[in-house]
Amino acid sequence: MQLAFCLYKYFPFGGLQRDCMRIALACQARGHALRIYTLEWRGDVPDGFEVVLVPVRALTNQRRYARFSAWVADDLARRHADRVVGFNKMPGLDVYFAADPCFEDKARNLRSALYRLSGRYRHFSAYERAVFAAHARTEILMISPLQQTLFQKYYATPDERFHLLPPGIAVDRRAPADAAHVRAEFRREFALASDDLLLLQIGSGFRTKGLDRSLKAIAALPAVLRDRCRLIAIGDDDPKLFRGQARTLGLANRVSILRGRSDILRFLLGADLLIHPAYNENTGTVLLEAVVAGLPVLTTAVCGYAHYIAEADAGLVVAEPFEQARLDQLLAQMLADPQARARWHARALAFAEHADIYSNAERAADVILKERR
Repeated sequence: MQLAFCLYKYFPFGGLQRDCMRIALACQARGHALRIYTLEWRGDVPDGFEVVLVPVRALTNQRRYARFSAWVADDLARRHADRVVGFNKMPGLDVYFAADPCFEDKARNLRSALYRLSGRYRHFSAYERAVFAAHARTEILMISPLQQTLFQKYYATPDERFHLLPPGIAVDRRAPADAAHVRAEFRREFALASDDLLLLQIGSGFRTKGLDRSLKAIAALPAVLRDRCRLIAIGDDDPKLFRGQARTLGLANRVSILRGRSDILRFLLGADLLIHPAYNENTGTVLLEAVVAGLPVLTTAVCGYAHYIAEADAGLVVAEPFEQARLDQLLAQMLADPQARARWHARALAFAEHADIYSNAERAADVILKERR
């Protein structure tokens, strides 16, 4: 088959982008041709992929996305594809990978009534409806069962169009046999003493991922713990606001903010705790990446994959509604208890041995390539 994948923006360190790449490679491995439409591509192009940079511009995102989908539709009319797979919501999709939460629910519960009069609302609401409406034909690859309930609440989408996928954790995130050696080398490189405590936060979109909450929690630690702590945050985002917050909180020399990078496993093995107090998060792949590397996790219950942390007994989860004081308390508790961190580490590695958390791309390819009725 000729497959057409649609993704507004590709960069190698985004969770959605990595999912897209893994699914595309899984389809290619079965002998199918890949054409990817995107507005921006950063990083290498795999052999055999045709990347089409869609040449549209606009002053607003919604206008640009509308022009993107129109341009793609025109191109597909000239150059046929057997399946059109979207990683952002838009009209004309045969299959949609549902990485984003329900827009309509957020618009109705987190925004004022005036917002629903805006052009932005009209665009994103219409594009979501094009995918999820009861009469639509798009097959939906779900990675969060909680979100399925919300989509059906607003659109009455039939059950049979949803396909729940397991998480797609890359096996190269698992702790290797020489994990202790990698950890020791990493900590030497970053000048971490044996009793230093390294917190790690990973994810593009620092505001959404709650980096401000992490900084407040570190600042609130008892001095005996705070003086041993360092935080490394990694992601593709503007760090200016958060570096300013770190200075204001007296943490400037304890916080490093790095761009996205390909050697994340070294950081997972070298750290003492992953902190991920997201404001909203459809899944939170990084939570499971930490688990399979044996790194204890502190996260918020709003994350779709937070339940895995409880199931694996691999860390702690801040209940909703979120309270900063509770995050502060749990962070101090985890950092002050090396025996608990050792237990979470061992149970995380045990969970990684048997959990069905690796087959997302293969199961997605099954749905994409299935013969249509």
